[in-house]
Amino acid sequence: MRFSAGLLPVREGQGTSLEVFLVHMAGPYWAHKDDGAWSVAKGEYDPATEDPWEVAQREFHEEVGIPAPPGERWDLGETRMPSGKRVLTYAVQTQADLAFVSSNLFEMQWPPGSGQLTQFPETDDAQWFTMAEAAMKIVSGQRPILTRLLQSLT
Repeated sequence: MRFSAGLLPVREGQGTSLEVFLVHMAGPYWAHKDDGAWSVAKGEYDPATEDPWEVAQREFHEEVGIPAPPGERWDLGETRMPSGKRVLTYAVQTQADLAFVSSNLFEMQWPPGSGQLTQFPETDDAQWFTMAEAAMKIVSGQRPILTRLLQSLT
């Protein structure tokens, strides 16, 4: 079984709307997609040897290019992805001015079957979205994270 830990910054937007900060997945499969191609900044970890909160902060830094924002945090619990991966997400209430800077790279065979390894950034953008926008932008398997966030605030 695979485990990931993620960090979801949250802020009050215009008026009373709530906004969340998502990353756009990069690489050839996501290059020309928008709706359903955004994610919580997250990464895999070994629950026997790594602290998920530390992993969530590290992965945010790697995927956005800036340190994880300070602020009050809370545990949104674990969400099982369609792949079977379990994602533990932490929300962080922040008013920090967050913006995408850079991302770490991953390597994969591209084009498929070519035997050629190519490097791609893990993410290529990060933005604030209202909850309604985020529900359209986030990959479908992570939508329950947004539901848990709203439930935790009521």
